Amino acid sequence: MNPAPAPQPVVVTGGTGLIGRHLVAALRARGVPVVVFTRRPEAQAPQPGVTFARWTPHDPAALQTALRGAAAVFNLVGANIAQGRWTKARKAELYRSRVDAGRGLAQAIAALPAAERPAVFLQMSAVGYYGDRGDQVLTEDAAPGDDFLARLCVDWEAAARPVADAGVRYVVLRTGVVLAREGGALPLMVRPIRWFVGGPLGDGRFYLPWIHIADQIAAMLFLMDRADASGPFNLTAPEPVPQAEFVRTAARLLHRPAWLPAPKFALRLVLGELADALTASLRAVPARLQALGFAFRYPTLEAALQDLLA
Repeated sequence: MNPAPAPQPVVVTGGTGLIGRHLVAALRARGVPVVVFTRRPEAQAPQPGVTFARWTPHDPAALQTALRGAAAVFNLVGANIAQGRWTKARKAELYRSRVDAGRGLAQAIAALPAAERPAVFLQMSAVGYYGDRGDQVLTEDAAPGDDFLARLCVDWEAAARPVADAGVRYVVLRTGVVLAREGGALPLMVRPIRWFVGGPLGDGRFYLPWIHIADQIAAMLFLMDRADASGPFNLTAPEPVPQAEFVRTAARLLHRPAWLPAPKFALRLVLGELADALTASLRAVPARLQALGFAFRYPTLEAALQDLLA
C-alpha cells in the first residue's frame, strides 16, 4: 500500500503577528506544514513543521522558492495601523507595507507554472474599506469610503487581485477589531477600565465591528477550505455594537465603573487623523460568511468578553 502523499505547505506572510501566530498554530494543529515569511528568519525560534523564509517583496523571483507547490497563501503583512500619528511618512509606510506585498506575491505566483501555483490566495484587508457610515448596516456589497483608510484598503485588495487572472482563487478578508487576550486592541481598550478611568470615546455612538480571535482564525480556515468561496468577506461578529456598549459590557464583567469619556477633540490633539479612524462608525456584518454556513463560536459581545476577560 502506497503511503499517503505529504500535505502541501501553507504560506503565511505576517506570520509572526497576533493573527499570524494563531493561524500558524491552528494550521500546525491540523498537521499542515507552514512556511512563514519574515524579514529576519535567523532570529525566529525553531518550531516543528514551520519553515521561516526571508521576506523579499520587491524580488518576486526570490519569493518563488517558498511559494512553489503551496496549497494556499495567506497574505497578512502590513504595518500597524494604530501605532503612532498618521504623518505623511507614516501613511506612506502603511501604504507601501501592504500594497508592495500584495503586488510582489501576485507577480511571483503568476510567474510560476500553472501546476505549481497555490489553489487559493487569502488577502488580509479591513472593514475600514467602507469608511465612516454611521448606523448603516454594511454587507460586502457596500461601496468603499473615501477617507485615507478606505482608499488604502481599496488599493490593498487590488494589489494582489491579479492572482485571479492566473487561475488562483482569490479571497479578501475584511477584518474588524480582533479581540485577543495577549495583544491587539483588547488590552489597550480595557486597561483604562481596570484602572477605574474607563469610558466611551467621544459620544461612544459609533459602531465597533469586533471579532473574537478564535472566530477570526476559524473563519480564515473555513474560507481556505471552501472551494466555492471567493471575493470579499467581512470577518466580524454578527452583532457589532456601539463603542459605549462595548465599554459598559467590559466594565460590568470587570466589576469597574465606566464613567470617564475621552472627548474626541482631545483624541485628535494626541492622535491627529488617526483619531477619526479609531472613532469611525462601521456597522459591518458577516453576510457572505454566514450565507456559506459559518457558525460563530462567540456571536455576542457578552460571550466573547466573558471568555477573554476571565
